[in-house]
Amino acid sequence: MVIVNTDYITGQKLQVLSIVRGSVVMTKHIGSDIGASFKTLVGGEIKAYTDMLNNAREIATARMMEDAARFGADAVVNVRYTTSSVMQGASEILAVGTAVKFIQQ
Repeated sequence: MVIVNTDYITGQKLQVLSIVRGSVVMTKHIGSDIGASFKTLVGGEIKAYTDMLNNAREIATARMMEDAARFGADAVVNVRYTTSSVMQGASEILAVGTAVKFIQQ
């Protein structure tokens, strides 16, 4: 399945099927939170959180693609990601796009 952040796919005519989405809420364990607290004193990347958010994006994207597959989609266009803090140390990642089917030319 093709996934793009544009509202078109070059060379394809598209039939819009539905808005699709996938989301996940993730948190790190207390040890990571303590390590992150110390990192704020000296600055720099908090790798545990970077890894957590990268993993969360992958899960949200996979769930969005599963949603699109239920509609028989060939692709998802206009994909966007949002993130929000649900509680301290927990973040939601939401992937949203438009499921489309290729129209035979």
